[in-house]
Amino acid sequence: MSTLFAFPGQGAQREGMLRDLPHDFLDHCSAVLGEPVERLDNAEALRSTRAVQLCLLIAGVCAAQRLEQAGVLEGYAAGLSIGAYAAAVAAGSLNFDDALRLVALRGQLMHDAHPTGYGMTAILGMEIGDLEPLLEQARERGQEIYLGNVNAPRQLVVSGEEQAMRELGEAARQKGASGVRRLAVSTPSHCPLLEKAAEELARAFDSITLRPPRLRYLSGSNARALDKPEAIRSDLLYNMCRPIDWAGTVRSAYERGVRLQVELPPGAVLTGLARQTFIEGRLVAFEGTRLDSLLALLREEQDR
Repeated sequence: MSTLFAFPGQGAQREGMLRDLPHDFLDHCSAVLGEPVERLDNAEALRSTRAVQLCLLIAGVCAAQRLEQAGVLEGYAAGLSIGAYAAAVAAGSLNFDDALRLVALRGQLMHDAHPTGYGMTAILGMEIGDLEPLLEQARERGQEIYLGNVNAPRQLVVSGEEQAMRELGEAARQKGASGVRRLAVSTPSHCPLLEKAAEELARAFDSITLRPPRLRYLSGSNARALDKPEAIRSDLLYNMCRPIDWAGTVRSAYERGVRLQVELPPGAVLTGLARQTFIEGRLVAFEGTRLDSLLALLREEQDR
């Protein structure tokens, strides 16, 4: 048996997510970025895409380092959207300092691409085959809206302009969707609207060296295990403008024999999303679980 270490994306953030992290770890992050990272972790600052993405990276990597120091970070690593950067660090492919600089730039580029009037909306209780015709009809009317995420079989996310999302949400309800929820994301992620931003980020990646991963790295975009540095580079670089298949990623891990998923901070969103797939096995969130209990569970999984 094996373990999947899952890192969340935007929408999982909350004010204070860095508050209890070790001071020396936060000081290191501040030195790399040239700014106090604690100032990113408040309600006002977290309205910024850049601040949210940095805080998610920092929180996830800090927890992963604690597990690595305990000798229990083995198996698979995967991240939803920005969580892929923390997953690549945990897997040993991407240097943490490089990740901090890349994510700071990534968040700023995504914000600058569409500073207002765009975002992401979850469509609940609807199959992808029923949603895609609605998206096609909207684009035929000239609206900018796309499928962004398949988070679970009946939990989909669309990305685009506000008016288009409102109209599509109403159409989805009429077609049987059980819920429509605007996400706390201010950019239209995982769609062609961010292709130019990805091209700009590519220039920063030119100076970055990635290594073959120590853990097995699962792409949240195509649900495949990637072992070549160039493939991981491409996955990280372009995941802002490619749809996310998180449902497929979790299913891929399960089919590979994973029976324990540990969700790294913050929150437990991915734990909920995995329940339909993990018919057998266990789902645990780092937050809300005693560290000694989590370590015991991971050691038990290592011994299987």
